[in-house]
Amino acid sequence: MSKYQLRTTTLEVLVRVGDSGAFSHLIIDQTLRKRSWSKQDQALFTELVYGTLQHKLTLNYFLQHFVKSNKKIENWVKWLLYLSFYQMYYLDKIPDHAIIHEAVEIAKQKGHQGIGKFVNGVLREVQRQGFPTFAQIEDPIERFAIEMSHPSWLVERWIDAYGEEKARSICLANLQTKPISIRVNPLKATREQVMEQLTIDGCHVEASLFSKQGIIVEKGQILSHQLLKAGAFSIQDQSSMLVVEMMDLKPDQQVLDACSAPGGKATHIGEKLNNTGHVYAYDLHEKKVNLVQRKAEELGLINIRAKALDGRLLSNEYERDTFDRILIDAPCSGFGVIRGKPDIKYSRTADDVESLAQIQYDLLEKIAPLLKKNGKLLYSTCTIDPTENEAVMTEFLMTHHQSFEIDPEFFEQLPEFLAEGQGISPVGLQIFPDDYNSDGFFITRLRRKQDEG
Repeated sequence: MSKYQLRTTTLEVLVRVGDSGAFSHLIIDQTLRKRSWSKQDQALFTELVYGTLQHKLTLNYFLQHFVKSNKKIENWVKWLLYLSFYQMYYLDKIPDHAIIHEAVEIAKQKGHQGIGKFVNGVLREVQRQGFPTFAQIEDPIERFAIEMSHPSWLVERWIDAYGEEKARSICLANLQTKPISIRVNPLKATREQVMEQLTIDGCHVEASLFSKQGIIVEKGQILSHQLLKAGAFSIQDQSSMLVVEMMDLKPDQQVLDACSAPGGKATHIGEKLNNTGHVYAYDLHEKKVNLVQRKAEELGLINIRAKALDGRLLSNEYERDTFDRILIDAPCSGFGVIRGKPDIKYSRTADDVESLAQIQYDLLEKIAPLLKKNGKLLYSTCTIDPTENEAVMTEFLMTHHQSFEIDPEFFEQLPEFLAEGQGISPVGLQIFPDDYNSDGFFITRLRRKQDEG
């Protein structure tokens, strides 16, 4: 396949995500499934889409330097220039003349001769002048934000919460590609068997420390691997695997997964129960619930029941003291998964964080009473914002301290490398994306007291 076709497809995806609000990870996955590209082309396409999206604020700063603010340009032309800038500034292997030639061809084909001349003129000027430095940006927060391509309000929020050094480290991690990790399905294979087969097939793999079912794939193509199609493993981030590992599950238990789509954690629970007991998986939308059920079927799980319902209404469906274990993997801002979903950092606002924190608290308050006495409730989010994590949990415990407590065994059961890490607080564990090359997650576990006051 020609590089021209690859970049045309890349531009189409960038416009869909950047201007229409499509989810980057879903569109990339759909595109790769439709195309019979080589491994090298798949890797380049993914790099170009994610890289351009991740660095959008930096690339826009460059654009403002070379294109007058009163110049009206169509959005797709803007994305074409972003894509070209990204390759010229961040990638070493593609020569400038090839980048410029293909950008001009796309501009002429998609637009007209005049747009081709405009794109050529801008990119030739970049070649002559070089890209501007960030030193001329006077405001330190704005300079940090543009250099790291994160919105100023978010940068300021993280500096306030964690200090400038940690905020910079988080932003840098968000701009890197992390290795894929997978979760072995013990109903169909052992971790050793899967690692051996993947190694034979040319992958570079190592065992995850987060989960005994986890494997890190440092190198190799697994999206089309026969073991994935056979349900021998699922693709899941290491931090996400830790959530179910910390539920302290036992065979034959009745388990509620209150916010389950797309089903990664619900199916992990089903596997940990070894197809015993019942996993009642709920999500807001019928379409998403179908994903959970389909995933369970692919993995050979018969202990999962998926239905559509708002988690805050589950008390209408079940009596108090119904479940041995509850998982609330709460809807959140997603600031821990920006690496895989870069559009998040541009679409979220500070108001979103506040409203999500209220939803998280409501979910806890409505669902927690469904837990049996001495039962355990695992609360998790894929964000790194204290308002959604420590603050929500602290407020819940202050209000319900007679009935619930942080399970003291939670910290004892953490993997040793996490128990000794910096992310431990009195109310849980915060994993940052720069800590272990995994997603950012907050995880804690409540126990319902036997003798409630």
